[in-house]
Amino acid sequence: MLRGALAHRIPLVIGSCGGAGGAPHLATVVEIVRELAREEGHHFKMAVIQSELRKDTVLRFFEDGNMRPLRNAPNITAESISRATRIVGMMGPEPYMRALDNGAQVILGGRTSDPAPWAGAAIRAGLPPAPSWYAGKMLECGATPSLPKGHDCLIVTVRDDSVEAEPLNPIRRCTPLSVANHSLHENSSPCVHVEPGGILDTTDCVFEAVSDRAVKISGMRWRSMPYTVKLEGTELVGFRAMTICGTRDPMLIGRFDEFLDSVRKAVDEKVSGFGLTPDRYRLVFRVYGKSGVMGEMEPVKSINSHELGILVEALADTQEIANAVLAFARVSLLHTDFPGRLCREGNMAFPFSPSDIEMEPLYRFSIFHTVSPKDPCELFPIEYEVI
Repeated sequence: MLRGALAHRIPLVIGSCGGAGGAPHLATVVEIVRELAREEGHHFKMAVIQSELRKDTVLRFFEDGNMRPLRNAPNITAESISRATRIVGMMGPEPYMRALDNGAQVILGGRTSDPAPWAGAAIRAGLPPAPSWYAGKMLECGATPSLPKGHDCLIVTVRDDSVEAEPLNPIRRCTPLSVANHSLHENSSPCVHVEPGGILDTTDCVFEAVSDRAVKISGMRWRSMPYTVKLEGTELVGFRAMTICGTRDPMLIGRFDEFLDSVRKAVDEKVSGFGLTPDRYRLVFRVYGKSGVMGEMEPVKSINSHELGILVEALADTQEIANAVLAFARVSLLHTDFPGRLCREGNMAFPFSPSDIEMEPLYRFSIFHTVSPKDPCELFPIEYEVI
């Protein structure tokens, strides 16, 4: 991408660098670009847009009453802000537009609303927000709005009242259905897309085939709203270990819930012997072939499979405790008795040896809130570098 962008004098813009857009993720991508430039002798002006926020900045918004929870998000407290491991703001198009105005040829951004860089390019060119944001929604996933779905490129032409989408790969084509289906992508509403500074409303969109490979979309509307920035914050939950096993014993499968209850009791008894109370750990069984995907929401209660796969996860406040709890769970799965059991040895098949796997620490989202900055670029400082 870097080689092609510089050769054709097209800005290279990447948002949410490294996947999450936090400071270390952005720094990794910045260093990759520097390394490529050194190796190939490229020279250009680069803009790096930070999105990770200091806790004292977020606390000021909180203390000023300028934080609002997203739907179903818990109320925020000063303690939850202080506990957060990282907090990022999701930037809109304005920081990218500013970097382009200042002559950046390569722009690397932290956490970003996925359509924002493309929307920013079109809005900066004088096009209305509605088709600009819609183009961004199409472009954020490349050729996904086409058939067959694949991981390559889409070209979207933005006009005053519509956009036109066409895949660059000749093996793919856009259809009215494939493009309309993509508008459902990653959104709680199929028609209302909330973005920084407004709402993209696709309720009245019309999808028309203009060729056997291209589709015109019109009828989108943009409703300006007070400018908000979504904050995403995470906090440490604990440390994990896991193992995977399976069984095809029909006597066991027929009474599996009862069996797992016995295993849990056995683990609790063994762990308590080391002075550990239940609040220090959590044991999770994901049973595939029964309810591994949907858990308690699974509507099919009967087990129709001849075999079950069990993913066992132990979560605790230290890695040592997580490893110990998992070891007890593994042994208990192998040797806990049940009515009708014929096998006197291990009753589970483990595909790996060693069977127990230490996981990375577990984090959870703890901040799903918006703030209202005075300026869209206020939270997103831009650093320029000539390479």
